Amino acid sequence: MTDTTSGPQDRIKVMVVDDHPMWRDAVARDLAESGFDVVATAGDGDQAVRRAKAAAPDVLVLDLNLPAKPGVQVCKELVAHNPALRVLVLSASGEHADVLEAVKSGATGYLLKSASTEELLDAVRRTAVGDPVFTPGLAGLVLGEYRRLASEPAPAAPDADQPGAPQLTERETEVLRLVAKGLSYKQIAERLVISHRTVQNHVQNTLGKLQLHNRVELVRYAIERGLDDE
Repeated sequence: MTDTTSGPQDRIKVMVVDDHPMWRDAVARDLAESGFDVVATAGDGDQAVRRAKAAAPDVLVLDLNLPAKPGVQVCKELVAHNPALRVLVLSASGEHADVLEAVKSGATGYLLKSASTEELLDAVRRTAVGDPVFTPGLAGLVLGEYRRLASEPAPAAPDADQPGAPQLTERETEVLRLVAKGLSYKQIAERLVISHRTVQNHVQNTLGKLQLHNRVELVRYAIERGLDDE
């Protein structure tokens, strides 16, 4: 199915990882026909890590059930290697434990394989710009897990109240508060009447200042400080 819509997806580099060749090829074909640049595919976890490091995709479309190395480990290793990488899990499993494990490993979103081609294409576009994309019904689960994590002891992050700690600007704090409330980057841009790119820049600056690595850690940081309740 071909999507003729032009736009940012023309420049998005995507890699597809799945151990079923027919499914992997079909997803890669749909993405390529819709204007994405499919830079690599892989059929097992070890191959996925090697090829992703070489191909440097913007978005990794990743199955969890892989031979050689499980998908969550692939996600964890590649996000640690390149924190800018966006990972969209595309899985047959809707089990809550699988979803939460994927998010904790650094996945940006989670889509079930029952999704339509149009839903997949939209999910990849949104994942590429950092929006959290989840099959309906799973977003609330993930936000609840963020809150649970925030109630547990965590490795110390820089405390903005301490002398010499990095200080967030008023706008960065405002964006962080909306991220913690579960808003997508697009929704934040509309709420604050700024561009999507500006929201991304604020988030990246905040991650750098706080020495955090991904959205999961960022939301946890914000919830620990009560920003989601303001």
